[in-house]
Amino acid sequence: MSNSPSNQPPEDIRRIEALLQIVARLRDPQRGCPWDLKQTMRSILPFTLEEAYEVAEAIENDDMPELREELGDLLFQVAIYARMAEEREAFSFEDVIEAICDKMIRRHPHVFGDVRVESEAEVRANWERMKADEREAKHERPHISVLDGVAEALPALVRAEKLQKRAANVGFDLDDLNHAVEKIHEELRECEETFAAHADPTERVHELGDLLFSCVNLARHLGVDAEQALRAANHRFERRFQRIEVCLRAAGQVPARSQRAEMDRLWEIVKQEQH
Repeated sequence: MSNSPSNQPPEDIRRIEALLQIVARLRDPQRGCPWDLKQTMRSILPFTLEEAYEVAEAIENDDMPELREELGDLLFQVAIYARMAEEREAFSFEDVIEAICDKMIRRHPHVFGDVRVESEAEVRANWERMKADEREAKHERPHISVLDGVAEALPALVRAEKLQKRAANVGFDLDDLNHAVEKIHEELRECEETFAAHADPTERVHELGDLLFSCVNLARHLGVDAEQALRAANHRFERRFQRIEVCLRAAGQVPARSQRAEMDRLWEIVKQEQH
């Protein structure tokens, strides 16, 4: 028999309560932390985005100890937002939990209800349909666009993919992978034309943006997450260039324009080593 009193809440609930008590103490006007008391939802937003990316990095590195820590940092962000909202009598942490529980149950009628589905694709279609219905109900107006609700604050590659998926769900999409590749060639040619014609900077920005948007489209047709693909490319470049720096230092040299030919040679060697 357990030694703990029967009226004690479960351990996981006590830990959540401990976190909320820590946040409340940090925001206490008399005994709190001056830095935390100064913060607003807007001021901590950059930290929230940073924490989310650190979670992503830990996952990409398959670093479970780091992921545990980063998820804790992200959970703290949720708790302090909820505390700020509670101070404004808007909502509480418990309200946040209730809302997400209700949403997950509502959006999984094939798990928590009697709806039958035959495939993952059908689950996704039902999910998008329910999201659309929720958007209409939330705005209390006739549905204007299938693109409503795609947050502008998302990273550009992520937002491009979401916009494309929304349009594709109603049939506005390139026919196949070959057309996606052709579209990239088309946009690249248009970029080249602006360079040759010495176009104004705004036009160049537009054409380059169209090219990047088309690359996201290709990634989507390949079943590749464009944001993760670019992050992985950044990591590869970082590792390879740092390896070049190591090789140069071993030869008593440093990266410089005068070492361009040697850096190019080392780059090809490093690519083969880290293929």
